[in-house]
Amino acid sequence: MPARAHAIIVARAGRSASAQLSRTLDALSAQSLPPAAVTVVVLGDAAPVRALPGIGHIVEGIIEARTSTTFSEAVALAGPRVSAGSAVWLLAEDTVPEPDALQLLAGALERSPSAAVAAPKLVEQDHDREIVSMGVSMTRWGRAIELASGELDQGQHDDAEDALGADVRGMLIRGEAPSVLRPDTALADADEGLDLGVRARLGGARLVLVPKARLGVPAAGSSGRPRTAMARAWATRRSQLHRRLAYAPAVAVPLHWISLLPLALWRSITHLIAKRPGEVVPEWGAALTAMVRLGALARSRAAIRSFRRASWTEIAPLRVSRAQLKQRLDDGHGTERGAVSELNFFSGGGAWTVLAALVVSIAAFVSMLAWPTIGGGALLPLRRTVAALWGDAAWGLRDVGLGIVGPAGPFAGVLAVLGTLSPGAPSFALVVLWLAALPLAVLGGWFAATRVTDRAGLRILGGALWALAPTFLTALVQGRPAAVLLHLLLPWVFHTAVVAHRSWGAAGAASVLTAAALACAPSLAPAFVLLWALTLVLMISTRRLRGAARVFWLLIPSAAMFAPLVVRRLRDGEPWALLADPGAVLAVDETARRLDVATGFPSPDRAGWDWFLGGAFAPWAPLLLAPLALLALLSALSPRWRAGYVLLATTLAGLGTALFVAGVVVSSVDGVGAAVWPGSGLSLAWLGAVGAALVTLDTVVALTALRTAAALLAGIAVAACATPALLAVQLDRALVHNGPASTLPALVAAQSDGAVDSGTLVLTPLNDGSLSAQVVWGASSTLGAQSTLMSTATKQLGDDIATTSVDLMSGRDFDAASALAKDGISFVLLTQAPQEQDRARSMRDAATTSIDQRSGFVKAGQTARGMLWRVDGTIAPRPELTAAQSTIAALVGVVQLIVLLAALLLAIPTRASRRAARSRSRIVGREPSEPIVLPRRRIADHHDDQAAPPTAEFDDTVGESAGSAHVDDHQDETEATR
Repeated sequence: MPARAHAIIVARAGRSASAQLSRTLDALSAQSLPPAAVTVVVLGDAAPVRALPGIGHIVEGIIEARTSTTFSEAVALAGPRVSAGSAVWLLAEDTVPEPDALQLLAGALERSPSAAVAAPKLVEQDHDREIVSMGVSMTRWGRAIELASGELDQGQHDDAEDALGADVRGMLIRGEAPSVLRPDTALADADEGLDLGVRARLGGARLVLVPKARLGVPAAGSSGRPRTAMARAWATRRSQLHRRLAYAPAVAVPLHWISLLPLALWRSITHLIAKRPGEVVPEWGAALTAMVRLGALARSRAAIRSFRRASWTEIAPLRVSRAQLKQRLDDGHGTERGAVSELNFFSGGGAWTVLAALVVSIAAFVSMLAWPTIGGGALLPLRRTVAALWGDAAWGLRDVGLGIVGPAGPFAGVLAVLGTLSPGAPSFALVVLWLAALPLAVLGGWFAATRVTDRAGLRILGGALWALAPTFLTALVQGRPAAVLLHLLLPWVFHTAVVAHRSWGAAGAASVLTAAALACAPSLAPAFVLLWALTLVLMISTRRLRGAARVFWLLIPSAAMFAPLVVRRLRDGEPWALLADPGAVLAVDETARRLDVATGFPSPDRAGWDWFLGGAFAPWAPLLLAPLALLALLSALSPRWRAGYVLLATTLAGLGTALFVAGVVVSSVDGVGAAVWPGSGLSLAWLGAVGAALVTLDTVVALTALRTAAALLAGIAVAACATPALLAVQLDRALVHNGPASTLPALVAAQSDGAVDSGTLVLTPLNDGSLSAQVVWGASSTLGAQSTLMSTATKQLGDDIATTSVDLMSGRDFDAASALAKDGISFVLLTQAPQEQDRARSMRDAATTSIDQRSGFVKAGQTARGMLWRVDGTIAPRPELTAAQSTIAALVGVVQLIVLLAALLLAIPTRASRRAARSRSRIVGREPSEPIVLPRRRIADHHDDQAAPPTAEFDDTVGESAGSAHVDDHQDETEATR
């Protein structure tokens, strides 16, 4: 038995820590074998410790250290006070040993001459049947693994003796052990006990576990330990990297050092995939710290060399193998506790509804099956190559105007993704989008409805209502690709965002979808920010900080995508231009009246009712939406009223946005102003209204017959309202048509194919006597190349082409061909204005005569697009970005790519995230008192089930007993809504 045992207690400063220290000192006084001396190292002000009654009779010395002092550094400060030959007992202010703990530890060292360290069993102070730590090992690469933690203590580990390491708290170090066998001061409050065990093994000794010796410790750490999750992750990773470098052979240390940063990058990716974004910053901090602390590394390696007697082969059997690690860290396979609600996409009729919508779409747009491209409205061809599509999405030289450099609109990125799906013919992706729009809308609406109801019939109703929205059908008929994409994205935004507080996977997916939705409709940004801010305030006020962190991430990718454009607009003094619709500008003769917008119709034609049946029923068309509106309003009185209020608030936010932007004109084309399209706000309002109506049908209407009747009434009314729009293409009432492959003449397209730097000056005399001058680069004016920088410009952007254009059409004598060639323009196209009047016709004839008389122009003749001339001479190459502009472009691209990649990695599902999602109810905001709906199962032969499609019914509830087993699960969702 050691002659003496010197206890070193590392204590935090403060009253609560002093009270815990007093409890620990009382436990030391009650030891059957009391320590010969006790030294307290206080991290901070030691006055409260010195004021403890009777402390002078127990403690031989008190050392005051900085608050930032680590546990190992504190032990080193007390080292000189330990008498030669005395064993060292390492404690913290909140480690309370049982009366026989020291005696058992000392006895273990006496019985085991080869043991240099004895480690106790750590149990929870308030629940001593719960094991906190007993033995620690590590993997081949140095990852610390607890051998027993979080288990109920039933004596199952009491026969364990050998371990590679243990928790440093409570360790008793033999007095005859080398002086270097003390906690390494280079470690950052993590893995000190594991490192001591490894050093003991390398010195020819070992660490023994003493399960009968028990110490009570808090369940969530000890004194001096990092308290936040990020600080713990940093300390753990820093310790692991330091030990890796300290243990490695000398020849391998440089290789390990060089690999630290690449390894940090790889581990950051794996952290994001594993839904641990909080460990990314600590990962880089630990790597950089390990790289610069070469002095501490040299001291650690020298200490190991000074007493090393054994090889690593003796330690290998005590390491955790890969198979053992996989078994130990298994994320709970088979512990789902039963899913609260299954998806039932096929058995619930969702797949059949999508198939029916596809049939309706083919019937409504059957002529599109033969279209190679689609045009009309705001539709334009896409780039012919995927590389060019992504080039339009990057900061740099814009392919509109002359010499315009600046940020791309985020919508160009959405188009790049869409065009990449059809790399051989990107423009054909728009045709497929139009044909698949209805079934995709049903699919999105059905999945969004799974967050509101378990009833198969109501889910089908939700999908159908979403696909038949007047704003969606109007966008299809008028050829508004941004609005179509927004409507398809919104239900998925809802599906993921409402559970973003639950997991990082949902938050990552929601953040990407939100960025895409705002890219399609920047005018929705105020509504999104408002809903996001209210959710954040609610989460923080209820102290759900982890959920608040996930919700906070939702708009980070959107902010990164829009930041360059926002900076440019604010610098130009044009903040209102941020509301402009992306893509090509569609200028219509009439602006949507606010009365039409208030009743759910984004344009004056009321989704085709102005011409359908002679327009007689157009004033009454809004009444068809009244049943849905009434059901939505009743959600405020439902048992799930919190969810109802949230959905109604969403409706008001969308409707307010639509009413506001209906009169905001920030874009123009050919001198005609175009108001921001209110349909984007109405799509958001429709989302809230449909969700609120489903809440009413799911919770308010108890009788099955009444619920079915109300659902059918709302569905049939909305379907009737959608009839004119669904017939518009077949009746030739739609703006969309079989689009051309290029907006320029075939000669220009052929010579410009593959040469993006070839420019065409397009001149259009307008009926008011003005002239429209545009420069088109490449083979066609494309949708992705359109920029709101040009469509919302209130002053000259880039180089001046207007003066040259006017002089070209006038009689001024100058070398027009050389001026255009110098700017990189190869062709001049004189087009005819729509519904051309005498004034515009006279100007066009005069322009034709003027250009014909100028030298340097070769007349190609009349084309379907207008009169074409080729500029004769050497065409100068298009100017490239300057060095400064290239640096800005690279910086913007890298930052946006990093943020977007992080969001995508978070969104990647894993086995653990899927299991966690299945173990919780899909319904958000369900009250604990609500009954659970179980799907009806038809009593039929097995072959009949396979032969016939599943039927959708508005199921009755099965009573309270069916939901009693899942009450605990629903409470989380209730709290989330609150």
